[in-house]
Amino acid sequence: MRTPHRIANARDPYEELAALADHPLDDVPRGRPPAADDPGDAWLPPHHGRSRRRTRFAGLPLLVKGVVAILVLTAFLTLADRWAVLYAEHRAAQQLKKELKLTAAPEVDIAGFPFLTQLADRRVDEMKVTVPDVAADRVTLAEVSATAHDVRIEGSGLTGISGARVDAVRGEVLLSFADLNRELGASQVTFTGHGRDRVLARGTLPVAGHEVKVRADATLRRLGASGVATDIDGMRLDLGGLATYRPGTRPAEGLHLTAASVRRITEESDQAKRLLAIPALVHRAGVPGAAVRQALRGEKKVSEVTGTPRFVRGLMRTNLIDIALDHPWLLKKLGLDPALLHGLTELTRPALADRLSLAFRLPELPGDAGYVRLRDVRVAKDGIRVELSGAGLSVGR
Repeated sequence: MRTPHRIANARDPYEELAALADHPLDDVPRGRPPAADDPGDAWLPPHHGRSRRRTRFAGLPLLVKGVVAILVLTAFLTLADRWAVLYAEHRAAQQLKKELKLTAAPEVDIAGFPFLTQLADRRVDEMKVTVPDVAADRVTLAEVSATAHDVRIEGSGLTGISGARVDAVRGEVLLSFADLNRELGASQVTFTGHGRDRVLARGTLPVAGHEVKVRADATLRRLGASGVATDIDGMRLDLGGLATYRPGTRPAEGLHLTAASVRRITEESDQAKRLLAIPALVHRAGVPGAAVRQALRGEKKVSEVTGTPRFVRGLMRTNLIDIALDHPWLLKKLGLDPALLHGLTELTRPALADRLSLAFRLPELPGDAGYVRLRDVRVAKDGIRVELSGAGLSVGR
């Protein structure tokens, strides 16, 4: 039978275990610590990244380490120096705001590096102060900037700053045309520079419900050592190219017809006769009485009299204020509202000049705080610039 044969040839597991006993485990090499005098088998600790970096830094030359230390120290000193500058600038700005009664603290910039050595010496080489938007009379100064030299700091310690004294200061004041146009622009007048000491005013003015073109020239002048003002001249109001009005009582001032208006009236014989029928008008125009009587008897003579250049010039030189009040048809013939006449008579020369005048003064310094004086006054492209200088200034106690 096959089955007993298979069983007979199968290996007994117990026999395999017995075979293992014939090979003792004592012959198998066992791990043992290396000998102390065997350098080849010396044990080394594991190497990590941080330990390698420390090894590299420890291996740097002494000179490189010194340079690195100096750079780090310099960075800290620079940071401390800049902090001290910011602190000093803030204290100075707040003190100036208080003493000059400013609406906002000025900008203070202390020059020079390092600052700590200057502070220890109690003397600052240069300090710049910029004060924006300083109220001055009817206008606002766009900017007042000044640079102080040789500033002596009063107080004790690095933070004990109680005040400062300035030996010399130079600066500049700017009155910008943009601010003038905004603050005096209720009358829609704009200001521009013309030459070194003149300002042109051009725009419109409301008169009796009408917008009248206005032009004037302003000449700069100094008011003592701390102020600037303007003298207004050349004031003229244009009434639509039909007439001009110059406030004042001199012969060249008042209400005058333009050449185009005179020709328009004299081209119509009926209107020309009405002009000749006004004694005050023909008298001021310089027309002889005999010529007037002849002209009133014939139209040809009217054209001869009113068409002459002499009559046109005489009529243009005539102030129509009183005449137009008695003969309002004259303004209506020109296409002008008679109410304009009353509005113009109320617009006197001082009233018009006051609306166009510019003036400002520097803020007064408190007590014995030194002095600041205006030097050169000039008209620039962006506005009126005034140089200033001062000495013996003191801030704080």
